[in-house]
Amino acid sequence: MLLKTFGWSFAVTALGLVAAVFYGGWTAFGIVAILSILEISLSFDNAVVNAGILKKMNAFWQRIFLTVGVLIAVFGMRLVFPVVIVAISAKMGPIEAVDLALNNKDRYQELVTDAHPAIAAFGGMFLLMIFLDFLFEERDIQWLRWIERPLAKLGKVDMLSVCIALVVLLITAFTFATHAHQHGGAHVDKAQTVLISGIAGLITYMIVGGLSGFFEDRLEEEEEREHEEEEEAARTGKKRSAVALAGKAAFFMFLYLEVLDASFSFDGVIGAFAITNDIVLMALGLGIGAMYVRSLTVYLVRQGTLDDYVYLEHGAHYAIGALAVILMVTIQYQIHEVITGLVGVLLIAASFWSSVRRNRALAAAEGGTGSDEKTEVSSGV
Repeated sequence: MLLKTFGWSFAVTALGLVAAVFYGGWTAFGIVAILSILEISLSFDNAVVNAGILKKMNAFWQRIFLTVGVLIAVFGMRLVFPVVIVAISAKMGPIEAVDLALNNKDRYQELVTDAHPAIAAFGGMFLLMIFLDFLFEERDIQWLRWIERPLAKLGKVDMLSVCIALVVLLITAFTFATHAHQHGGAHVDKAQTVLISGIAGLITYMIVGGLSGFFEDRLEEEEEREHEEEEEAARTGKKRSAVALAGKAAFFMFLYLEVLDASFSFDGVIGAFAITNDIVLMALGLGIGAMYVRSLTVYLVRQGTLDDYVYLEHGAHYAIGALAVILMVTIQYQIHEVITGLVGVLLIAASFWSSVRRNRALAAAEGGTGSDEKTEVSSGV
C-alpha cells in the first residue's frame, strides 16, 4: 500500500537528486534536499485539506490528481509561475524572462521579490476565504467548541466571510500605503497592487469555489444517474468513457484543488529564494516536495485517516487561516519560513492529538456505560 501510493514520489526523488548532482554537484544535492523538506513541511496542511475534497472523487479523478495535477503543480506553479510573474512585473517577453532566470539570477530574484505583495495578497485572500467559510459553517463535530460554536451561529449572516475578508484586505493595503509614505512614498503604488490582487484572489475563490460547491451539492444526484447508466451499459453491452464515469462534479472539484494548491505553493516558492535563486534547483526541490504532498493526500484518503482522526481537517483549516495571515503580513514584514512551517505543523499535531484523545474516550465509553457517554465526547474541546 505504502509503495503503491508513494512509488512515484520515491522515483521522482531519486531522479531529482541525481539530476541535481549532475547539474551542480553535491552542493546542489543538499539544496534540493532542503527545498524538498521545506515544501513538505509548509504544505502538510494542504495535503489534509486536499484529502477532504479528494475522498469525494472516484478512483479515476484521484489518478488524474496524481498525474495531470502533478504536472500542473510541479511545472506550472514551481517552474512556470515564477517566470510568468517576472515577465508580467518587468513587462518582458516569456523567453526573455526565462533567459533572465537562467543567466541573471540576482536580477530574477529581485523581480520576484518586487512582485511578492501581489502574490501574497492574491494567495492570502484565497486562503483566508477558505478558512472563514470553514469557520462559519455549522458542523456536527467541533474541535474548539468555544470558538467554533458561536462563529457557526454568526455564519448564518449572508456574505459575512466576504465582508471580513474585504475589511482585512483594506486594512492591509492601508497599512502598507501608510508605511511606504512614512519612508518616502516610493512604494505607495504597491497599495493599489495589493488591493487589486487581493480582490482578484477573492473573485477567484468565489468563482472556482462556487462552481465546486454547486456541483458538489449535485454530486449525489450525479452518482445516482451514473449508477443507472452503468446498469444500462451492463444490460446493453455498451462501454462508457472514464470521463463520463467521473462526472462534472469531480471535474470542478479538481479545478478547485488545483487553485487551492496554487495558493498553498506561493509561500513555498517565495520561501525558496531564502535558500537559492537558481530556478532549476528550485523546480527540482519544490517539485519533489509537491509529489510527496500529493502522495500523502491520496494516502490519507485511502487509509480513511480523516474519518479516524476527525479533528485533523479542523487543524488543517486553522493552519490555512494562520498561513493567510502570515502571507498578508509578509507584504510589509519578513517572516522566516521556519515559523511559517512550524505554525502549520503544530496546529495539525494538536488536532491529531485531540483526535487520539477523542478516540480513546469513545473506546472507553463503548466499554463502559454505552452510547449516552459516546454522544457526550463526540464533539471537541
